[in-house]
Amino acid sequence: MPQISDTGVRETGPPDPADTAAVRARDAISVDGVSFGYPGRTVLADIRLRVAPGESVALVGLNGCGKSTLLRLVAGLLRPSAGRVLLDGEDVARLSRRATARRVALLHQSSPSVPGMTVRQLVRQGRYAARGPLGMLREGDDEVCARALADVGVADWSDRMVDSLSGGERQRVRLAMSLAQDTGVLLLDEPTTYLDLRHQLEVLQTVVRLREERSLTVVMVLHDLGHAARFADRIVALRGGRVAADGPPGRIVTPRLLAEVLGVAGRVGTDPVGGWPVCYPDHPLPPGELLRNDNRIH
Repeated sequence: MPQISDTGVRETGPPDPADTAAVRARDAISVDGVSFGYPGRTVLADIRLRVAPGESVALVGLNGCGKSTLLRLVAGLLRPSAGRVLLDGEDVARLSRRATARRVALLHQSSPSVPGMTVRQLVRQGRYAARGPLGMLREGDDEVCARALADVGVADWSDRMVDSLSGGERQRVRLAMSLAQDTGVLLLDEPTTYLDLRHQLEVLQTVVRLREERSLTVVMVLHDLGHAARFADRIVALRGGRVAADGPPGRIVTPRLLAEVLGVAGRVGTDPVGGWPVCYPDHPLPPGELLRNDNRIH
């Protein structure tokens, strides 16, 4: 059973100041001692996380543990109160919003409705960082936009109104818009929210395929630990704004993780075909039990 702690099972302590820029540049994403919060409320505290190029990482944890905030920090939409976030060795805080958007695409958990907009028009919005405001005035899709439509399988819907699509269809279109940014890093904030099981699997299998075809680095927030164990190379569990566990699914998905991070009693088995961990949650743990678990973690 892996050791679960604030710093995570793979935690090795603060970065060595002697690390060179060349060494750091090997990481697609490097989160070095990042903290973030609002007046009277700490959201993230001393987060240390490195993601290798081409790696697929799932962030898991209870609501309010800081998962979405961490994605927004990596995407440059928020600034840390301490520490720094590096993309390919460059500090996000020193990059313009448009320069960051050329490196990382973020699929938000939810988005406003887009009345009167076709699928093609919405996906083209992903080209803003590359084409700029004047370039967006040009008619027609460039090769990147056309590829994004085709890769997600929505090219035949190009002239349909977005508001006429089902929830699963709209999510695929939003994924195509993120791909149209043509970045090496794709951040997905709960991409399966509000989707039925069929469309959840469809979206996640599409992400896996696109990651392999495009050599993408993927970090996604998932509520379903079973999906995280199946579709990600690595799971990072957050609890109370800190990294509680970090490692491959087969090593860290245990009954202890269910209890101490997700607050449920349960069992963990192994899928007989795929070999990934399968979770069988039994019941939520009472607050008193969670408090005792907190004492063990800290």
